Amino acid sequence: MEAAIILVFVMGYLAITLEHNIKLDKLIPALVMMAICWALVALGVDGFTNWFDSSQHALVEGFAGLPHNDKLHLVEETLLHHLGKTAEILVFLLGAMTIVEIIDYFDGFSTIKDYVKTKSKKKILWMFGILAFILSAIIDNLTATIVLISILQKIVKRREDRIWFAGLIIIAANAGGAWSPIGDVTTTMLWIGKKVSTQMLVVYLFIPSLLCMIVPTVIASFLPAFQGDIESDEVKEDTKKSPHSARMLYLGLGAIVFVPFFKTVTHLPPYVGMMLSLAVVATFAEIYSRTKFSMTDYNSSAESEAHAHHSPVHASLSKIEMPSILFFLGILMAVAALESLGILFNFADSLKQSIPLMGTEVAGTNVSDLVVILLGIGSAVIDNVPLVAASLGMFSEPIDNPLWHFIAFSAGTGGSMLIIGSAAGVVAMGMEKIDFFWYLKKISWLAFVGFLVGSIAFVIMRGFII
Repeated sequence: MEAAIILVFVMGYLAITLEHNIKLDKLIPALVMMAICWALVALGVDGFTNWFDSSQHALVEGFAGLPHNDKLHLVEETLLHHLGKTAEILVFLLGAMTIVEIIDYFDGFSTIKDYVKTKSKKKILWMFGILAFILSAIIDNLTATIVLISILQKIVKRREDRIWFAGLIIIAANAGGAWSPIGDVTTTMLWIGKKVSTQMLVVYLFIPSLLCMIVPTVIASFLPAFQGDIESDEVKEDTKKSPHSARMLYLGLGAIVFVPFFKTVTHLPPYVGMMLSLAVVATFAEIYSRTKFSMTDYNSSAESEAHAHHSPVHASLSKIEMPSILFFLGILMAVAALESLGILFNFADSLKQSIPLMGTEVAGTNVSDLVVILLGIGSAVIDNVPLVAASLGMFSEPIDNPLWHFIAFSAGTGGSMLIIGSAAGVVAMGMEKIDFFWYLKKISWLAFVGFLVGSIAFVIMRGFII
């Protein structure tokens, strides 16, 4: 039965990675994989010799000798435990996504566009690289990529130029998301799973992540694609900007940044603070929405009245990327099935024994740096979310062990090496129709150099921190 579960997982994973080839949204195989894996676990529970207790991070002693009903009860308890942990991540992401959509409802991100005055490609490259690095740490790398490419489309008219900027935005956004607990789904998973703390995450990863962004950007600034000026035939937009756009931008970003401080003070799960932030932002959104639209902005009084009664919160919730939320649910719960059978636990032991240590024994762990680097490279080929979810079940090191921070960096930035390796890359691919092989030829080597420099910087810094 274990072999059947692994086969289902591999087949589902293959369907996810070939999403664009088979024309099937990745949430479908993720949900099917989750349901079938757990169904096989329940049907074959009497045939399993091991059961991994996730709450204790250890195998259950004498599981094979337990009565059938006790085994089923243990399966139900484990399933409920994993659902609770997964729900913490999903509710957190829902809150963050809604706040970002509320900001966009008030045209808040257009405030950033107003600061771009230069026509120099090199200056725009650095401006968007720095913005991607900072914004992704605040509003997550996926959202930062969407926002910046949307702004880029209003500034750089030639698509041939834009895709180069988009490639470097992907690298910078993934690098920026790695050092923030709310900057990347995988880092958020480690943070909510109490594997890393906000303070030590910044201490360990800020400099490696910064180098991961700076080095490729420095190299790219000497490439022919970023020489000269952009074309200045941009069309002026007729749409009126909300008078509250800047206010909502700063309020929304401040509310998201508030969440780690709330967690530190109250020791409550991060989603609680995110729900509080969402409630505050939504309150101001409802108040400001009364003055966002005026009768003169629309041709018909009927349309004006419809907008006047339209809730910005409801409008923002309707734009949430629910397919992404369901995908995370499916993939995290499917990995949880493998973890519960002790498969990941045993796989971790075999990795520790088969790959020689490369200095990490000084950091208080038995895991080789090579294992973590391979995890980062693997995240470029397949989604980094299940890889990090697997690492949570594979390794049992305590909170803020350097291993977890290296995993956060490796999984977060390694996905930049292929355009399908990160959520930021996938969304950029869709927005700008970037070809997989173009990215592989033009951008992948820059991402690899940044990943390598950042990894070396982490290993060096780790020696001074511990």
